Amino acid sequence: MKEKIKLAFRKSRKKIVEYIATNRLFLSYVVISLLGLVLIRNFTIGNMFSYKTFIVDLALVLIIGSLGYLLKPKNQYRYFLILIIIFTIMEIVNSIYYKFYFSFASFGELSTAGQTETVFGSIFEKLEITDVIYIIFPFIFYFIHKKLIRTPYYNYMSLVEKGKKMCVTTLLIGCIFLAYTFVTATKQDYSRLAKQWNRPYVVQRFGLVLYQCNDLIQTLTPKLSSLFGYDESVQKFTQYFTSEDIDKYNKKNKYTNILNGYNIIFIHMEGMETYLMDLEFNGVEATPNVNKLAKEGMFFSNFYPQVSIGTSSDTEFTLLTSLMPAQSGAVFTTYYDREYITLPKLLQEKGYYTFSMHGNHASMWNRNVVHKNLGYKDMYFEESFEYTKDDVINLGINDKLFFKEAMPILENIEKTNNNYMGTIITLSNHSPFIFLDKYGEYDLSTTFEDCSSGTCETKTTDFLRTGKEDWQKAAGNYITSAHYADAALGEFFEYVNNSDCFNNTVFVLYGDHDAKLTRKEKNYLYNYDYKTGELKDETDPTYIDYDYYAHELNKRTPLIIWTKNAKLRSTLNGEVDYVMGMYDVLPTLGNMLGISNPFAFGHDIFNTKYDNFVVFPNGNFVTNMIYYNNSTGNYKIIKENAELSADYISDLLAKTENILEVSNGIIVHDLINLEGDKVLSIKENGAGE
Repeated sequence: MKEKIKLAFRKSRKKIVEYIATNRLFLSYVVISLLGLVLIRNFTIGNMFSYKTFIVDLALVLIIGSLGYLLKPKNQYRYFLILIIIFTIMEIVNSIYYKFYFSFASFGELSTAGQTETVFGSIFEKLEITDVIYIIFPFIFYFIHKKLIRTPYYNYMSLVEKGKKMCVTTLLIGCIFLAYTFVTATKQDYSRLAKQWNRPYVVQRFGLVLYQCNDLIQTLTPKLSSLFGYDESVQKFTQYFTSEDIDKYNKKNKYTNILNGYNIIFIHMEGMETYLMDLEFNGVEATPNVNKLAKEGMFFSNFYPQVSIGTSSDTEFTLLTSLMPAQSGAVFTTYYDREYITLPKLLQEKGYYTFSMHGNHASMWNRNVVHKNLGYKDMYFEESFEYTKDDVINLGINDKLFFKEAMPILENIEKTNNNYMGTIITLSNHSPFIFLDKYGEYDLSTTFEDCSSGTCETKTTDFLRTGKEDWQKAAGNYITSAHYADAALGEFFEYVNNSDCFNNTVFVLYGDHDAKLTRKEKNYLYNYDYKTGELKDETDPTYIDYDYYAHELNKRTPLIIWTKNAKLRSTLNGEVDYVMGMYDVLPTLGNMLGISNPFAFGHDIFNTKYDNFVVFPNGNFVTNMIYYNNSTGNYKIIKENAELSADYISDLLAKTENILEVSNGIIVHDLINLEGDKVLSIKENGAGE
């Protein structure tokens, strides 16, 4: 037995030695390429020893390199050298880019460098040896090649190498490694890879090469898409915005021009959902400050975000343009260079100063590029604020410090401008809601009477924190996070109320999207039985049927218009329960401000009222009477005793499909820029169909 083991060991060792001896050039390419990719991670995100990332890098280096075997041995050197040079350029560019933006370079940004905030003027001031160390790798490979030339290596390999076999074998091994990567990736990993918005995370999990390849595909997608269907998109665009129905709800109402001359500040409440406003634990509301603002201002209780994979960025886009998100990719990363009519641009025409604030990297969601295109004159990103690493929660500066740092900037803006409009984007209530030690104390325990043993006794359970599985804690962690974000909001508005400024300012607060909790995770909040320690079944009289429709309808977020101006507050108050979408914000506020976007898909909610309906990017829609599921063709009646006409569903479905198609055509083909004037001329001259 020992002899067999020794023999097998000798054979294996012989094959390994033989493989190394006959693949010295290829192995040199692999080692040098991997070394550069490991170093770039180490000098940027500090993720040098992640085996998952290493496997992705190895897989792609093998897959790309395997094609070299199809060339003659003497020509393989040039192929591998070109690959190493490409990797070297990629590493140097990203090293320098990361130094300035704490993110990684995008082909889209680099291709429009003349329009963006660039770093070329100060590169040499911050350049370090670690930024250019990668340049030695092509030279190392060159010297290895020169050494091999002096030996019989290339002549020998031209006689014995089986190029096609080696190519297939190497390609297969690379594919196996790559398959392992995607099998072990989480849902969150896939989501962030598809969105490409959190670049450091993508590089940390999937490596620089896969990130750059994915970025190239996303950069080319809109360019390829725009080559097809232009004429058809123009025709539908023209028909939609010249039809007689387009002006059906464009009329004055009691809110027309009520905000003319007032300042506007949007508060982008990350992940804040409406159902939180009804939650209370041990006498303390989950969102006491949001609740207070809703009571003091005008509260839209049936308000829905309309987001696709762009999530927060989709909300920003739809709110400011009244267009739907893109059907493929996210506008902020894929179609950011189009011309859009936006609320900031319309207010700039009236003399408003415009700005945005965000306590994260300027490159997050490509905001340093997109916000300029959307009409913000100035942007205050993380470099505008003083903070340390300990002040970070989730993706950026914690909300309490962020608001505190924003206060003097806001006061200066008010003192130096007659009118202004800005957006303040919060961050702390962003998933994964794991910073419990930083959120502060919020008691989620529940006290109940247990009489199951024959004797009643008072018991306490903290089921939202102590569940055995992560999904059992998800709702509790989210509520705790939201409570913290609400507290930060409360501190900010306490400052606003006590300040001498903001007497002519209106604050518009909106939840950007739901928290992305699953139906299972939310059902645990609604149907946990304290007494049994299990989920209730349908026979329990207190059971809540939290089905697909309940879950979708529960994705509402707050929309609140609030001001400390007493005269204005007397008009802008009360609950508005009309079904309303994010694309209705611009038309509704626009009427109040005396501005309008002729290419809006939403409507002034005070004109449409109960006739309004909200389209979602997946083809679903909701009205005051039904929620329609496009994937199944089924719907749920949500208004008691609702009577639907024979064509109710089919008419709304046709309108939904038309809105999605026309809006996407505008985005993909840049139709407002290229065809907008023609359409308005046709409409003005009465030549529409």
